[in-house]
Amino acid sequence: MPTVEQIREALKVVIDPELRHNIVDLGMVRSIETPVDGRVDVVVSLTTPGCPIRSHFQKGVTEAIRGLGGVEQVNVGFDVLSSQEKSGLQQRLGRQDGLPTGALAAVRNVICVGSGKGGVGKSTVTSNLAAALFAEGKQVAAMDADVWGYSIPRMLGVHGRPTVSPQRRILPLVAHGGLKAISIEFFLDHEDQAITWRGPMLHKAIRQFLEDVEWGELDYLLIDLPPGTGDVSMTLAQLLPQARFVIVTTPQPAAQKVAARAADTAKRFDLEIAGVIENMSGFVTPSGERFTIFGEGGGQELADQLDVPLLGKIPLQEELRVGADEGTPLVISDPDAPASQAIIHAARGLIAATPQQIPTLQPELKPAPPAPPAPVTGTALPMAH
Repeated sequence: MPTVEQIREALKVVIDPELRHNIVDLGMVRSIETPVDGRVDVVVSLTTPGCPIRSHFQKGVTEAIRGLGGVEQVNVGFDVLSSQEKSGLQQRLGRQDGLPTGALAAVRNVICVGSGKGGVGKSTVTSNLAAALFAEGKQVAAMDADVWGYSIPRMLGVHGRPTVSPQRRILPLVAHGGLKAISIEFFLDHEDQAITWRGPMLHKAIRQFLEDVEWGELDYLLIDLPPGTGDVSMTLAQLLPQARFVIVTTPQPAAQKVAARAADTAKRFDLEIAGVIENMSGFVTPSGERFTIFGEGGGQELADQLDVPLLGKIPLQEELRVGADEGTPLVISDPDAPASQAIIHAARGLIAATPQQIPTLQPELKPAPPAPPAPVTGTALPMAH
């Protein structure tokens, strides 16, 4: 078995990509337990809670220690540098502008909007929910993680190519006076281009959205998930341990059952479910007659099953669909419409259920999630590095 000093020396190959020094010299190796029976326990201190490149350190530390031989199991735990330790690190590096803390360091709440299946209006809900939060005075951005069926650019009415800041970070496009957005569409030759990537490429694209985009200070980053519980959902769950989920369903039992599977994915990664939004909950004619085209009660049943609030019931309204097609969310064009009022109600419920301060994390030791598949060789997107 290697000694503690041999392990510490081996860890010098693990480089912090933002600080450009190895984690040993940076003082980020909190502790190394004396190896026992082929097992090594290491605690690494991060500069920020919920660090989006946490999996980079998990993989690097594991590979470096296993390369010594005689090690069968590596447990990597994480905590966060104290303010005093950060100050000392800043002085050692001779930095006057503070430490880089990741693109998401100033994001108060990350909300993943998922459904488990397609066709329930998840992207429409995401774009309108973003607009409603913005109308409530919050700083908001929408990230389109549905790489195959990207819809956020059309629904927010924003298209074009992002620019790159002097710090080599991608600047998101801005819609409707302040709503930030990023989508795979912004990096394609045309908006109807098909994406035919497998898991590793999807993982790499999502990581670049999280790490290379200059999100700035946000109250809410809404992430529009693709249907299902596959690669993208698992990647985000691993990279964003502080994220919350909002589950979108229709009233019908079939949609509710599938949405429950999306909720189960969140629970498997210990992610909090903030609530359920029921879309297409009913149609009211101009004369006031109501038809439950997609059934009744599925949203409340799912919320009860998950023991979370039902944030809103959005009625079927043609103007909601028209606004999504034309690039102006109904919440903006007609905030008094019944569908708009339901979404605004959901936004206020989400505000009440989420912290308004940048989260802090008490040091704790627990195994890191398994590293996602390594990206394929080559650059997934024409982004800054």
